[in-house]
Amino acid sequence: MVIITEEEDNQKPHPKPSPNPKPTSSSKPSPPSKPPQNVPNPFAFWFYFTITVSIITFFFISFSSLSPQDPKSWFLSLPTSLRQHYSKGRTVKVQTHPDQSPFEVFTAEKGVTESEKVIIVHGLGLSSFGFRKIIEALGARGVHVVAFDLPGNGFSDKSKEEIEENPGGFFGRLRFVVSEIQEKGLFWAFDEIVATGQVPFEEIEARAMKRKVVKPIELGPGEIGKVLGQVIETMGLAPVHLVLHDSALGMVSNWVLENVKSVRSVTLIDTGSKSVGALPLWALEVPLVRELVLGVSYAHALLIRMSCSRGVGGADLDAHRVLLKGRDGTKAIVGMGKKLNHSFDIAEWGGADGLKGVPMQVLWSGSWSKEWSEEGHRVANALPKATFVTHSGGRWPQEDAADEVAGHIANFVTSLPATVRKVQEEPIPERVQKLLDEAEQSGHHGHVHGHGHEDHSHNVHGAGAGYPDPYGLGHGHGW
Repeated sequence: MVIITEEEDNQKPHPKPSPNPKPTSSSKPSPPSKPPQNVPNPFAFWFYFTITVSIITFFFISFSSLSPQDPKSWFLSLPTSLRQHYSKGRTVKVQTHPDQSPFEVFTAEKGVTESEKVIIVHGLGLSSFGFRKIIEALGARGVHVVAFDLPGNGFSDKSKEEIEENPGGFFGRLRFVVSEIQEKGLFWAFDEIVATGQVPFEEIEARAMKRKVVKPIELGPGEIGKVLGQVIETMGLAPVHLVLHDSALGMVSNWVLENVKSVRSVTLIDTGSKSVGALPLWALEVPLVRELVLGVSYAHALLIRMSCSRGVGGADLDAHRVLLKGRDGTKAIVGMGKKLNHSFDIAEWGGADGLKGVPMQVLWSGSWSKEWSEEGHRVANALPKATFVTHSGGRWPQEDAADEVAGHIANFVTSLPATVRKVQEEPIPERVQKLLDEAEQSGHHGHVHGHGHEDHSHNVHGAGAGYPDPYGLGHGHGW
């Protein structure tokens, strides 16, 4: 008998591998992911651009200072109008401090010397060249007029050379090397080695202890007053009619109060109550703005027409720009502007006791702007005794209204009583006076012993013939 039994299978069947699904037409393989990228900073370009421009400007200024233009080359590069103006003038030496060397001031002159004498003092940033038309017009009207360039302006000296102790250190030695290259050239020491066979250590060491420094002439109001007084004295103008333009009043106001006897009258041309000039000096101080204004004719013309005058021609504007740029005069102008008395009060100045008898005239632009016309009324109220006259020019009327302004000045000057000048005998130099005394003593002694009077006269004549010697004509004329 067969017994059939069912045996339970304890093992589970293995699942069959499922076939890979076929990709459908709608599903596509995803591209591989890219690493995240840095987003560029928009300020990086301007940062590096600013740094690059600053470095280029620094090296341009540094290398240009290593090879400054010599005065002769600078003068020959001037426009014809400037060279003609310079040829008509002359220089006067002035000295503001007894322990400093004198410097030269350029003057322009026109008219009959026996007539009424007028001296024009310009504002900062200007020169006698800007007043050349007024000078010609006043001279044609029979007035003896003189205009001079303030130190640091125009053709006057703009810098002075001083000797200072070298501070030493790395930067001190670096400045010494640069100054040596400027003065003697790059291969001076090598030339000395070739010529003498040795290195000039002693000379280099002695020169390294002291250095020559060229500094701009930055005069304050007191020093500018001394310059004005010396120009008047040297040219024999006192008593003189003062014509003060723009910021000139703030520079010479104290001198006027201290020398009232030398002043015949005062004419103010567009001088504000605070004596602030029309030319914005900040444009000559900020480095990049300064290079733009002095280097680009259009930028300079735009600045002048916006702040000073709208009637100046292109050639005259360019000549003005060249004078500002030449021989680094902007540093002197900016330095003088900082030394001005910014608390100056024209009402207080005009009310001083010493000025009560001094005739005054105020010439003012009536077409520049509403604000400037209101400033003119404030000046007129501060100087109630002054004659107030308007003109058709700008704040620099010497260019676009020269004949009109010259007419007002000439009419005002000639309307006053004629100036009476005292003729003073020129003092005899001490050396000549000593010879005259000796001649007088010898003549008296000869008279006692029977010598004739002719010998005495001969001796006096011989002494007088040598009189020009103190003025540099030598000894051959007298003794």
